[in-house]
Amino acid sequence: MELHSGAAETTSMTVPRTVPPTTATDAALPAAPHATRSLPAFGRALCAMITPFTEAGALDVGGAQRLAERLVAEGCDGLVLSGTTGESPTTTDAEKAALVRAVREAVGDRASIVAGVGTADTRHTVELALAAEKAGADGLLVVAPYYSRPPQDAVEAHFLEIADASGLPLVLYDIPGRTGTRIEPETVIRLAEHPRIVAVKDCAYDLLGTQKVLARTELAYYAGCDEYVLALYAVGAAGYISTVANVAPRQFRSILDTFDGGDTAGAARGQRQVLPLVESMMSAGLPGAVTAKALLGRLGLPAGPVRAPLRPADRETADGLLATYEELAATVS
Repeated sequence: MELHSGAAETTSMTVPRTVPPTTATDAALPAAPHATRSLPAFGRALCAMITPFTEAGALDVGGAQRLAERLVAEGCDGLVLSGTTGESPTTTDAEKAALVRAVREAVGDRASIVAGVGTADTRHTVELALAAEKAGADGLLVVAPYYSRPPQDAVEAHFLEIADASGLPLVLYDIPGRTGTRIEPETVIRLAEHPRIVAVKDCAYDLLGTQKVLARTELAYYAGCDEYVLALYAVGAAGYISTVANVAPRQFRSILDTFDGGDTAGAARGQRQVLPLVESMMSAGLPGAVTAKALLGRLGLPAGPVRAPLRPADRETADGLLATYEELAATVS
């Protein structure tokens, strides 16, 4: 099934295009979720991909394609483009569409593509949604409207207007620490009645609220905070949308596969093993886009600079990130 070939297909989508092949070290692990867990719309293991730039600061289309191919080969079911990690506030509408087209060309049907289109302006968000659909995206990541801090009825109306405008399924992006506006659990439950609102990227740090929604809807929940991957998966989440997966896609995929294989202790061990890298990248006072690009650059992978107002990581920070990554790589061979 071609997930990007029309509204009639995307609204009934229940499985990813394919499950990427496992690496040699993962060969003994199951390629699909446990029999009691259905495959979510966009897959389980999704990376919130950076947007590579050239040294001159332009969109690096070739670099984006090379990075996307690596991520899929290393176990990512899907790629989320132009999200927070993708520096969406500082990329143009044309660059966002070009990025979707380039990554679609690179990965074909081997992975789903979810395009970040959320803005503070409902009209602009609709425009970006239609452009992403035309460019070949499979779904839309839509953040709660930020800065203006609308009440919940306005938040709900915002998402419904976007869902009605496009034929693509929506992932609600709940990250009140950045937007200043929560998508309250009761609002999410009402929004779940719309046939094209199918998933949530959960960065709300509200385990009780998440479980309330899981109990009352069929929404696919994705952990958007890397330290919560296993905790949310264990209570019924679909998987993750990870920033740290830019540099450690196989290690994060292994947590889910190990859990689905029945080795819960092994999955917990895998989650603990990635935590030092998660802490270094996500809790060091720098945005994930900065730390991910710094580490990717040290690894010789496409990244490039960040765009202002973000500033690059200093040498000491980049050295520390590399040391933490190498320690994880040596532990999880």
